[in-house]
Amino acid sequence: MTKQVKITSQKEKKERRQRRTRLKIRNTSFLPRLSVFRSSRYISAQIIDDRKGETLVGVSEKMLGEKKGTKTERAYALGEYLAQKAGEKKIKKVAFDRGSYVYHGRVKALAEGARKGGLVF
Repeated sequence: MTKQVKITSQKEKKERRQRRTRLKIRNTSFLPRLSVFRSSRYISAQIIDDRKGETLVGVSEKMLGEKKGTKTERAYALGEYLAQKAGEKKIKKVAFDRGSYVYHGRVKALAEGARKGGLVF
């Protein structure tokens, strides 16, 4: 008798990681969610109020202007910029949503920049 092995695709694995991350964030549903999107070229982040279903603050690496430094350094600067914009809207605490991305590299740099800028999560 042989075992049948279910083969899962990359997409299914990514969706499973994303669901697992979002389930942890649901416990802090009273906080706005800092959602990160990372492509091979740019990184962007937005602070979302899930109860109202609207974006409170949205920033992209394209908004920084200069393209100096590595992608990680630019992600750190974007995190600081996001925290500055959030401070203008009186947002201090957020729940960090990394989606299906590993907390490493650019995602980690963005988070550290946001923390340095004054966001708490």
